[in-house]
Parts: sequence; C-alpha cells; structure tokens
Amino acid sequence: METRTAPARLKSTPSWLLNQAGGYAARLVGEGLGAVGARRYHYSLLAALAEFGPDSQAALGRRCGIDPSDMVATVNDLEERDLVRRTTDPSDRRRNAITITAAGKRHLRKLDDVLAGAQDRLLDALSATERGELVRLLTKVIESAG
Repeated sequence: METRTAPARLKSTPSWLLNQAGGYAARLVGEGLGAVGARRYHYSLLAALAEFGPDSQAALGRRCGIDPSDMVATVNDLEERDLVRRTTDPSDRRRNAITITAAGKRHLRKLDDVLAGAQDRLLDALSATERGELVRLLTKVIESAG
C-alpha cells in the first residue's frame, strides 16, 4: 500500500483510507484463503450454511452477494470437494437445496483460523481495545448506509 506519495488532502479523507485498508484486507484474505485452496466465495457460502442452515442456491447467492453465474461454479467446486451437498428441494423440484456436509464444517473451521490470521495481520498495529472500537465504528457506518 503506497501512501507516502498520495496528496495530504486525499490521505485525510475517510473514504480514501477505507479504500486503501479494504484493498490491503482483500489481499491478505485472498492470499490466506488461496494458500489452502479456497476463495472468499467458499468461505461466505460455508459460513452462511453453517449459520442459517440449508437453503436454495438463489437465496444463498443473494445472502452472500454472489452473482448467480459465480454461484453455480462455487457450489460445483464445493460439491466436488464434498464440502456441500446439492439436492432437489422437496417443496419445489425446480430448486436445488444446498447443505453443508461434515467435511464442510471441518473445512470452515480451518478457514476461520486462516481468516483470523489475516485479521491479525491487518490489525497488527491496533490494540485489542482499538480493534473492538474499529469494528464498532465500521459496523455503525455500514448499518447507516442501509
């Protein structure tokens, strides 16, 4: 992240700072997940299934912010690795229901550890109290945006 050469008035704007931090965070998370053969979409989908239970592909895609074309590829990838199971939804045979498998739950715990390591690297300069405050403030900004 090159900030030394950016104009001072730019470096003092929250939007620019958030953008710079976001890029750094995305790189750290991408590198961490990539090192274990995963992507952000994998983590998002497994986390949603673990927290909310089985759901249709379309609903999971909306919940996780995954484009429908990427959703099919993501589910295919996770299904090939026995991390999710895709079955016909008994209430609507036109839909697929996606369920996390036991292997998927174990993999998600591994990805949780990878993500925690990326968060630690990202926020290395902050104390535990500052990290909590940052999360609180960012949550407030995001919630106010709707």
